[in-house]
Amino acid sequence: MTEDLGARIRQARMARGLSLRATAAEAAISPSLLSQVETGKVQPSVSTLYAIVNCLGLSVDEVLGTPSAQGSPRRRLRADPVQRWEAAPEILMENGVSWRGLAVSGGGDVDALHVTYDPGAASSLDGTHMRHDGVEYGYIIRGEITLKIDFDSYVLRAGDSFCFDSMRPHFFFNHTDAVAEGVWFVTGQGRRDAVPDERPDVMRSAVDVLDAMSRIPGRSED
Repeated sequence: MTEDLGARIRQARMARGLSLRATAAEAAISPSLLSQVETGKVQPSVSTLYAIVNCLGLSVDEVLGTPSAQGSPRRRLRADPVQRWEAAPEILMENGVSWRGLAVSGGGDVDALHVTYDPGAASSLDGTHMRHDGVEYGYIIRGEITLKIDFDSYVLRAGDSFCFDSMRPHFFFNHTDAVAEGVWFVTGQGRRDAVPDERPDVMRSAVDVLDAMSRIPGRSED
C-alpha cells in the first residue's frame, strides 16, 4: 500500500508539472523525504501526507486509490451497493493511524472513513492542529481518544460522538495503551482549497488527505 500511495503522489505531482524540489519546498519537507515517500521506502506521517496533498490539491478518493474515482468525476453512483471489508482501500500512517475508505457515492459532498489510532498515535507528530472546509462528524466504536478543538480538550469513549465546524483548529490523540477505533464523516467540502492556519505548517484534516488520487492516469518519470 505504501508503494501504491507513493506512486499516486508522484503521478499527481507530475500531472501538475511540478518538480520534486518545488513540491517539497511548498510542503515544507525535505526533497529526500518526498522522494522516499514517492518510491514507497517510507510511510509518511499524517502531517507529512497532509502537507503533500495540500500543495497538490488532491481528494480523499484519489489518495486512497478508490477504483470508482479513477478517470471519472470525483464520485459516481456505485454499481454495487456493498463494499466488502477486504476490498476497502486503506492507508497506514507512520505514527499508527490508519484510514479505510467506506462505501460512499453520489454527489461527492461526503467523505466517510473507518479510522483507527494505535496507542500513542496522533493526527500529527508534533501536536499541530489542523482545519479545513466542512463539518466533521464521528462516532467512537471502541477505546478512547482525545479531541482538542481550539483550547478545549475532550476525552471521547466508546459510544460517544462528535460534530464540529472543521474550520476550527483541531487535533486527535490516543492517550491510552489500547487501540481507538471510530467512524468519521466530513460533509460540505465544496471548496477544494482548505484555509490554512496562521502557522504555515498547519495542514488539513485526514479527510482532506483521503479525499485524493484515483483519477490520475499513468505514471511519469521526474
